[in-house]
Amino acid sequence: HIEREGIEECEIYWQGGEAMIMGPAWFAEAGKIMDDAAAARGRRFTHYLQTNLISYSPAWNEILRTMFDGSLGTSMDFPNHHRELFKGGATAYTEKWTRRLREALAAGLDIGVIAVLHQGSLDVGADAFYQYYTEELGLKCFQVNTPFPGGPAKAVEAEFDLDKAELAKFLGNLFDIWMERGYADGVVLGPFDALIHHFTGAPARLPCIWKENCSNQFISVDSKGTVAQCDCWVTSYPESFFGNVFRDPDLTQMLRTSPARREFVERPKHLVEHEDCLECRFLSICHGGCPVRTYSALGTMLAKDPYCEVYKAVFSRAERHGRALLREQVSVVAKRSVDLLPASVDEKR
Repeated sequence: HIEREGIEECEIYWQGGEAMIMGPAWFAEAGKIMDDAAAARGRRFTHYLQTNLISYSPAWNEILRTMFDGSLGTSMDFPNHHRELFKGGATAYTEKWTRRLREALAAGLDIGVIAVLHQGSLDVGADAFYQYYTEELGLKCFQVNTPFPGGPAKAVEAEFDLDKAELAKFLGNLFDIWMERGYADGVVLGPFDALIHHFTGAPARLPCIWKENCSNQFISVDSKGTVAQCDCWVTSYPESFFGNVFRDPDLTQMLRTSPARREFVERPKHLVEHEDCLECRFLSICHGGCPVRTYSALGTMLAKDPYCEVYKAVFSRAERHGRALLREQVSVVAKRSVDLLPASVDEKR
């Protein structure tokens, strides 16, 4: 498929469920098969692993350093109310996960942590939230995600549909705290770091929820071969499946002819024609937001993301911080220019 589409590099994100259940030897074999096939066609795969870390041990270190370039992704919410062990609940899970995190960091692995916000996060506040990841865990890289509900529309609204004003305030405060305490010290906090890059003119890799059209860049394949837009769709919405790689071996043809995928392809055009997105000055960043979050909340993807106002607040905060950084850079350059003037020129002035 990547050869037919003229794609030079394909990024593979191994996740679950729990991907580490397969074991390091399985990944070594799978990685070799894929990389050999890609190399024979002048292409390449870049592999990433997302895990809950509970099954991590030093036995993983070699394959993590070779196949995954020494990096590892994991998730932990704060406070942790939802991730549990069968014995011990959320407290035992947090303790075991923290031990595994420290072991992985001690092994020299580059760990990125995703934090999914929930009402408890908003209740403790941005300051305590930031301190937990940077001071208690000692992380230099973590990412904040708003929740992605699954299942029928409205079915999980009470759990996942956070108050928009409260969420916007939390994210704004967290953005300010990061800029004040972490940005200059090399702390990477997504997606704020990508937004700062965008508003300062640097190359920016924005998250999938703000891609021009996620149908142009992603697919998800589950363990049964089911193909859908992303993991949220493949686990919750069979009516939106594109096909199955075991029944439809021609992936290119599947994607080109799938009626379900056509709706994703046409979504941006529909939003511009039927929503107020065209009037928004942040359209070039947001593109209407996430289709699965929209579908979960409204029962259709042909509408803008219900977190629209939250995104606008975050974009405005990023724009303000970006402008401040640019003014600071201009000021530093101007000062250096004056300091470097020859004495004779300075005297003439």
